[in-house]
Amino acid sequence: MIQAIRQWFARHYTGVIPSSSVFLLALRGMFFALLIGIASATLFYYVDNDRIVVGLLSFIAVVFSGAAVVGIDLLARNKQITTISAIYFGLLLGFLLGYLLWIPLEPMLTSYLDISLKEKELVRIFITLVSCYVCVSTLLQTKDEFRFIIPYVEFSKQVKGPKPLVLDTSVIIDGRIADICDTGIIDSKMIVPRFVLQELQGIADSSDKIKRNRGRRGLDILKRMQSNPKVELQMHEANIVELRDVHKVDERLVVLANVLGARVVTNDFNLNKISQLQGVEVINLNELANALKLVALPGENLPIRIVKQGDQIGQGVGYLDDGTMVVVEHGKQAIGQEVSITVTSVLQTPAGRMIFGRIDGKP
Repeated sequence: MIQAIRQWFARHYTGVIPSSSVFLLALRGMFFALLIGIASATLFYYVDNDRIVVGLLSFIAVVFSGAAVVGIDLLARNKQITTISAIYFGLLLGFLLGYLLWIPLEPMLTSYLDISLKEKELVRIFITLVSCYVCVSTLLQTKDEFRFIIPYVEFSKQVKGPKPLVLDTSVIIDGRIADICDTGIIDSKMIVPRFVLQELQGIADSSDKIKRNRGRRGLDILKRMQSNPKVELQMHEANIVELRDVHKVDERLVVLANVLGARVVTNDFNLNKISQLQGVEVINLNELANALKLVALPGENLPIRIVKQGDQIGQGVGYLDDGTMVVVEHGKQAIGQEVSITVTSVLQTPAGRMIFGRIDGKP
C-alpha cells in the first residue's frame, strides 16, 4: 500500500517523495486523535453520571497509557520482525502451555491441598508467567535456527529474492562501491554492520593523519550512499547469538553474512579467502574491476607510450588509460616515445592484468 502511494507520488509529483517516516508520523497523529476521542468519551460518560473525579482520572489514565505506548515505540528503534514475532509467539505459546499445565494440576491442588479460590488463581498466574518467560526466552535465543511454517511469518536464515550485500570497512573506504551504486546496477539491499561503522569511526578519530583521512572518506561514502535513492542501505545492529564469542571484525563479517544468507563485498584479499573457506559468497571489487578492463588479445596492435625501464634488461614499461601495465620487449631505447606494439601475451593475476608485447617491426 505504502509502495503504491510512493509510486503515485513519483508519477504525479516532481518534488520530494514522502518517506516511510512521513506515513509513520501520520499514523501516530491518527492514533493520538482517536486516543483523545476515547478519553473524552470516557470523561463525558462519567460526568453525565455525576462522577466527575472518576471521569478526570479515567481521561488522564487513557491519555497517559497511549503516550506511554508511543514513547516505548519511539525508544525501541531498529526493530526486527524476527524479534517482535518471537515475543508475540512466545506469549501465545506461554499462555497455551500454562493452560495445559493447569488442567491436570487443578484437580491435584483441590484434592490434596486445602487452598482457597484466590490461592488457586495465584498459582495459576504463577504457572502462566513462568511458561511465558520460558517460551519467549527460548524463541529469542533460537529465532535464527528454525522457521515457523506460517504465512508471511518466517524465522529463517533463508533470504528470498536477491541476496543482501554485507559491506566491509575496506570497500567503503575504497569508494568505488558508491560509483557502482550510482549506475543502478545493484538492486540488492546493502548492509553495514554496526561494528563496521564503529571501526570506521575509530579510524576517523585516529591520531594518524592518513588513517584519519581514510576514515572520514569512508564516512562520507556512507553518507553519499545513504542519500542515493537507487540504494537500499541498512545499518544492522548485529546483535545475534553467533557473534557473542567472535571479536575480530573480519570473522564477525563472515559469520553475520552466513547467518543472513548474504554475500560479502570487499577488496581485502585475506577476507576474500576466509569467506570462501567458510562457504560464504564474496564479491571482490578488484576482481570486478579486472573483469571490466580492456581485453587485449595476442596479435593485436596497441599504441602505447613507454614511460620507464622494466625489471629485465632492455624492457620498457607503459600503461593503458585504465592503468593496465604493458611490458615492451626491447623498449628501453623508446622511453618517452609513443610506439605501436604487437601483443604477445596477456597475464591475469589477482593483483590485475599485465600485457606483454614488442614494438612493431622488431623481432
